[in-house]
Amino acid sequence: MIKDLGGRVAKVWETLRPLTKEMLAGEMAPESASPKPSRPPYDAHADLELSTLLAALDELSESHSFQNDAAKMNEMSQLTAVCVRILETRSASAEIFIQLAKRTVRNNDYARLDGLGKRLAERYSVSEIAEVIRQCDSEPIKALAYEALMSLPVDELVPLFSDDLYSEIATIALSRKAEEFDSEEADLTLEKFIRGDFPYNPPRDN
Repeated sequence: MIKDLGGRVAKVWETLRPLTKEMLAGEMAPESASPKPSRPPYDAHADLELSTLLAALDELSESHSFQNDAAKMNEMSQLTAVCVRILETRSASAEIFIQLAKRTVRNNDYARLDGLGKRLAERYSVSEIAEVIRQCDSEPIKALAYEALMSLPVDELVPLFSDDLYSEIATIALSRKAEEFDSEEADLTLEKFIRGDFPYNPPRDN
């Protein structure tokens, strides 16, 4: 039982909504269990709940006394894996991405970190990717986010110039895209921004 894990994990578990507990239980059910219930809806509240639970689990995993209890370690590992899997596949929040990415760096799991980076461009909004760069202090994680921005079409980056929080990030991303991908579109867009010619519809690279 989750309550047996005690401490902060048990307290966080008690605060979870029934829908979130149902989501976790469904993901932890054996593959042979059939039929599996349909996935509960996922929202920002679920993001926060799972993020908080994952942080509590990570904190608990560092307890030396807890590491001597094989049964509890196994239960904790299963629940941690489920939290990570749900957050990796369903969240699109910069804060959650940073939390997950920092865990992979801590664990030296760079293959998983590359997988997280691929999801950035596939599922996250441009502003959330830029927010990862703005908030994060880890150079490997920031590099992933810049790579995601550079992989996007130039016209998707243009709105970042209108936000003082992200204009410098957009400038760096387009500068690197122009240089590393030989993108004339990125180069012309930067020139327009420097001259103050926005709003601007950039010509597309062939």
